[in-house]
Amino acid sequence: MIPEPRPFAMTRRDAILGAACLCCLPAFALGASALDEVSPGVFIRRGPDAEASAANLDGIANIGFVIGRDAVLVTESGGSLADGAWLRAEIRARTDRPIRHVILSHVHPDHAFGAGAFLGDGPEFIGHARLVDELAARGDFYRARLAEILGPDRVGPVVMPTRTVGADGATVDLGDRRLQLRAHPPAHTSSDLSMLDPDAGLLFPADLVFVGRIPSLDGSLPGWLAELDALEALGARSAVPGHGPVLVDPASAIAPLRRYLTTLGDDVRRAIAGGRPITEATETAALSERGNWALFDDYNGRNVTQAYKELEWE
Repeated sequence: MIPEPRPFAMTRRDAILGAACLCCLPAFALGASALDEVSPGVFIRRGPDAEASAANLDGIANIGFVIGRDAVLVTESGGSLADGAWLRAEIRARTDRPIRHVILSHVHPDHAFGAGAFLGDGPEFIGHARLVDELAARGDFYRARLAEILGPDRVGPVVMPTRTVGADGATVDLGDRRLQLRAHPPAHTSSDLSMLDPDAGLLFPADLVFVGRIPSLDGSLPGWLAELDALEALGARSAVPGHGPVLVDPASAIAPLRRYLTTLGDDVRRAIAGGRPITEATETAALSERGNWALFDDYNGRNVTQAYKELEWE
């Protein structure tokens, strides 16, 4: 059960200790693989296909930033205060332009808990209209679990959006590039936000697209399949997935994800139609996909459970 949320603010002690941690850790512990410039002014770090650990500081998502003529936008803030601080240092090594925008692409901690490292910059933190409620319900739980893994001083605060995006979408202007934001119906989660650089033909779908690492279903299975179609319809030339290689062809990346989600749905529906209980379905559904995804055994059972609970009411 998720505990009642309580407000949390990063104190001066949090900031000092968090910064001190950075000095004492080897570079690899901060997920400090090389940043790739995937498009002019767009830098992305690939996260490993791993679970959060003290060694990786929850730096497991693809994170990065966009440098515009007038300002910087953070595409994903990282999975902890330490991960976010590493990213901020990488930004400052490349530009002194102000960091004015930080995208909170959805509720999951590997994409949201680096935001505390940017509080001192005073940016707008941009999220889905549902994200405030999602973080209020889960944020403290996620923070407590991460503190057990990383230590409380490395986790960072729960940062709420200061700007939310609804069904009509929104635009962020960096001076020489206008980025289009889209708030999605329930899919991967109930708070998925994607971004498109139309001039570059570059899509930032966050965790609406997983490549190589098994997707985690925390929203709606039919909804996710529908949103994959909507993403493809945008006609982007390339994409930065939430997990996997830092730059992919959208259609090639979406095809295996669609196959897995379709297989998951088909197998779960057969289990429901056959009167098999959810516990049995978790042992059998989508097993044909096991060899295609990293961390399959860690997530497939959870995905089956989520899908079963949704699809039994179809």
